[in-house]
Amino acid sequence: MAITISTDKRIPTTILTGFLGAGKTTLLNRILQEQHGQRIAVIENEFGETGIDGDLLIQGEEQIVEMNNGCICCTVRGDLVRILGDLSQRNLAGELRFDRVIIETTGLADPAPVAQTFFVEDAIREHYKLDAIITMVDAVHVMPQLDEHHEALEQVGFADRILLSKTDLVAPEAAQAITARLRQINPRAPIKNVHFGKTDIADILDIGGFSLDEILKIEPDFLEDVSHEHDDDIGSFVFRSERAFDLQKLEVFMGGLLEIYGTQLLRYKGILNIDGDDKRNVMQGVHMLMGGEQGSAWKPDEKRVSVLVFIGKNLPKEAFTKGLEMCLV
Repeated sequence: MAITISTDKRIPTTILTGFLGAGKTTLLNRILQEQHGQRIAVIENEFGETGIDGDLLIQGEEQIVEMNNGCICCTVRGDLVRILGDLSQRNLAGELRFDRVIIETTGLADPAPVAQTFFVEDAIREHYKLDAIITMVDAVHVMPQLDEHHEALEQVGFADRILLSKTDLVAPEAAQAITARLRQINPRAPIKNVHFGKTDIADILDIGGFSLDEILKIEPDFLEDVSHEHDDDIGSFVFRSERAFDLQKLEVFMGGLLEIYGTQLLRYKGILNIDGDDKRNVMQGVHMLMGGEQGSAWKPDEKRVSVLVFIGKNLPKEAFTKGLEMCLV
């Protein structure tokens, strides 16, 4: 039997998708920490005017590029083409060294137009190959997300691998029902439970999972239809301040905020400057589930700025802003 050796020298690319708060950045940090010996270029997309996830990522030798002011699958798709082109040129010129690319989409992205880029853009197809679409799914919130958001369905339907997070927070029978629904939407993608992004790298990288033939069975007009729309009532806004937060006041305010607006808040995250604390504080949440942890230390000559991003339905920006300002020292 003859042995076939691949001569494809194109850069393998992984699309990491999943709805807001599913754990994409946690998984990405897991990949960046792994001793796999590969240099990775990371393209980060944020829905909103300010990026937070780049600050949450471990900064090593990886090249991290943030794309803000829109969704990677529509308004900034041209930026994706430009960034990929620039990265490949710099890689060929020896200015950068990377072996693969990971694109982390915003939680509101439909992965189809992103994947299309690797087939309909000649300059991209020449230098990159789409290895797989990895979809993170939040076990706590996935059922209503699938009911209410077309993007969540698309993310599951296009997945080559589905990683189910937060299963420890739901009952076993609920987890079984979620798995059954995911398999009904996408019977071809393996489903694996993950805890804080801990999963075998072999389940994520170099899996050769993306099959154009299979995708065309799901969506026959995949190569022609590049349209994409978001729900009109979903928006985002950013709160910034150079004044430090009073931690106790902030905790009380956020607790009340979640009681009133928790169901409307799809995602919120931020880097916080807390009075009396020499380290950044990282806050992340989905609906009424909120968590926080200490991040890296502020540098002596660094300006300490708190940045909070809120994504949700019909959020009262003015009320949020006034409340947060009352929590400042």
